[in-house]
Amino acid sequence: MFFDTSDLKTDEIFLHLTKTSPAQPEKRWLPAYYFEICLSDGTVIGRCDLRVGHNDKTYIGGNVGYSIDAAYRGNRYAAKACRLLFRQARKHGMEYLIITCAPDNFASSRTCEIAGGRFIGIETVPEDNELYAEGMRNVLLYRFDIGEIY
Repeated sequence: MFFDTSDLKTDEIFLHLTKTSPAQPEKRWLPAYYFEICLSDGTVIGRCDLRVGHNDKTYIGGNVGYSIDAAYRGNRYAAKACRLLFRQARKHGMEYLIITCAPDNFASSRTCEIAGGRFIGIETVPEDNELYAEGMRNVLLYRFDIGEIY
């Protein structure tokens, strides 16, 4: 079940829903929302997604993914988009989210800190995880207790 997303906005940005994806238990994929991150004038500046629920895949891959187009980086848009995604997660009764990033992705690590994440540690990517096939061997893991943040 997916919920309305029309409230995922601030004076500066809004999240435009592009699609939803149902769970695919055979792949251990959870239901997900996919968004464009837009400035208030509608300019698309990046993308983000929210995976609803928790399992071994989201522990390593995270509940949230984001990317900001190069021309718009440095404005904390990813952290702002994460905060909007936290609202959506709470609609699903989620009390916390996990966001992970590559150990050398300093910008993403900083985004997690700005958005209120608590660094949990470095986790090893299991060999049966898609990230392993992409060459990632470790991830930095951040936990967001969204009931406390929003």
